[in-house]
Amino acid sequence: MSKKPQENSSSGLDSELLLEKKVLGSRKLSNLLVGLIVTIGGCGFTIASFSSYYGKDLLPIGHPSTLIFLPQGLIMGLYGIAAIFLSIYLWTLIVINFGAGNNRFDKRKGLITITRKGFLKTIMLEMPIDQVQSVKLESKDGINPKRKISLRVKGKPEIPLTGPGSPVPLIELEKDGAELARFLGVNLEGL
Repeated sequence: MSKKPQENSSSGLDSELLLEKKVLGSRKLSNLLVGLIVTIGGCGFTIASFSSYYGKDLLPIGHPSTLIFLPQGLIMGLYGIAAIFLSIYLWTLIVINFGAGNNRFDKRKGLITITRKGFLKTIMLEMPIDQVQSVKLESKDGINPKRKISLRVKGKPEIPLTGPGSPVPLIELEKDGAELARFLGVNLEGL
C-alpha cells in the first residue's frame, strides 16, 4: 500500500493530509490460470461429447468416439456446457477487474472515500473521518486463512478495506493497520 500525494502541494504536507491505498481486484495470475483451465476443460468435455455422438474422434488425444453417448457422452456434454458458462463468468470478472478500487483518506476535506468496481457499476462510499472509532485487524489462520483491515464506524457495521484474495503477510498487515490508525488518530484493535 502506498501513499500518493496530491499535485500542486509540498509532499510533506500531503502525506499528513492525504492517504490513498489501492485495492487489487480479480485481475490476478491465479484467476487467469483458473479461467484458462476451466475454459480448456469445458471445451474438451463438450468436444468429447460431440465425438461420442458422431462416432468420430474430434480430439487429438484419447478415443472419445468409443464412449456410449447415453449416458456417458451426454453427461460429459452437460459438464462441458456448465464449465463453459462458468468460464464465461470468470472471464467477465477478470475483464472488468471486479473488486478493484481504492481507499482515500482526505483530512483536508474530512472525508473517507472507498470505491470498488462492481459487476454492473462502480460502488462508492463516502463518510466523514470523524465517524471512525478505530481500525480493526483480523487474522485467521488454518486451511482458509484470512487477514483483513476494517474500519469500525459509529452506528454502522465494520467496513472492510482489504480486498479478497491471498492473505498479506502478518507483518505487512500490522504495518498498514498501524499507519492507517496513526493517520486517522484512532485506536488500533485486534491481533
